[in-house]
Amino acid sequence: MQKTNQENESSEACTAVDLAGESGWIAFDAPSLVGESLRFVSGDPEGDRFRARYFRDAEKHLHARIWFGPETGGPPGHVHGGAVAAVMDEGLGLAAWAAGYPVVVGNLNVSFRTMLPLQKVVTLESRVISAEGRKVMVHGKLFCGTTVYAEGECLCITIPGR
Repeated sequence: MQKTNQENESSEACTAVDLAGESGWIAFDAPSLVGESLRFVSGDPEGDRFRARYFRDAEKHLHARIWFGPETGGPPGHVHGGAVAAVMDEGLGLAAWAAGYPVVVGNLNVSFRTMLPLQKVVTLESRVISAEGRKVMVHGKLFCGTTVYAEGECLCITIPGR
């Protein structure tokens, strides 16, 4: 089966993606912390849906570089809101895990600020805001430069016995 020009261009654009972190960020091995549950968003480092690389800074806050590939398409030329929400779900939940709270997401609110173009590398910045009993609140934003694409807040619930 022969590929169309659009498919060829899309495949070529997906081969090399720079997910390097900022100076002072330390690579974070997220799968070793939570296991295979990360496979939906960050499980295929060479795929055409998402590519993600996680880091921690000196204050141990979680950051990520995320690439939204052509398979995350929604409005023409832009990322589907559900793809943005999936990244926020994984990243904000993982921020709680990285801070020592084994959790599941109880409630996720995503505020979409502007449409995110396809095949763009953006930064996810997330941090635990509070922890009280079994409730852990995490905030985050998805941005590139001064453009904020989405902001989220996540109420996570710790897993009993973990």
